[in-house]
Amino acid sequence: MDDALDRGAFVALLERLLEGLVNGKTLFVEKCAACHTLARAGAKGVSGPNLDQAFQQSLKEGYERSTIQGIVHRQILYPNRMAQFDPQTGKQLPSMPADLVEGEDAEDVAAYVAMAASAPGEDTGRLAKAGQTQNDKVAQEEGGTLDIPTVASGALAYQFGSAEAKPGAITINSKNDASIPHDIAIEGNGVEEKGEVVQGGGTSTLKADLKPGDYTFYCSVPGHREGGMEGKLTVK
Repeated sequence: MDDALDRGAFVALLERLLEGLVNGKTLFVEKCAACHTLARAGAKGVSGPNLDQAFQQSLKEGYERSTIQGIVHRQILYPNRMAQFDPQTGKQLPSMPADLVEGEDAEDVAAYVAMAASAPGEDTGRLAKAGQTQNDKVAQEEGGTLDIPTVASGALAYQFGSAEAKPGAITINSKNDASIPHDIAIEGNGVEEKGEVVQGGGTSTLKADLKPGDYTFYCSVPGHREGGMEGKLTVK
């Protein structure tokens, strides 16, 4: 009986740990992926430190992942308030906001980053599906209007991976319900247009006159397109 109870308690512990990692990855994709690169989370942000590279040497030197977890947790609780600048462009980089995640959520994010940083392979099972943003949905223009909203989580993705439209005048709208700022921009065949940067329920809108051909729609906020926030628009 005691062995059964012990096994049950062990299984329950594993379930709680998994739930924490799933929550941590989901929050990381929502709150952190716009700035940081972390391969196992599919994060390709470029305006903040690459977390795979940041801890690579420490892990090689024998640091435990529990130590990495503590470092990340402290950075979340006490983010750097000093202005940082891109060494190549000289432009000021966005600062990590205070209270980005709190309490157990901060612990879960730190646990996931510590587990995933510079780790080979891919997440599996329930963890693989957490925070997913990529999709193959195709947005369709209707009556000269094309709607390409962002994902609600604030991650670097639109709700559509591509779009199709007829030639002629078009209005492209991108509603963004997240707190992370995004916009909609388009380029190709001599066209370069972009809407305003919005957040919290705002809609970024642009108008263009498109000829048949291929175009790219994307988010022009620094680091977002580089992080994968773009798609193909086919006009035919």
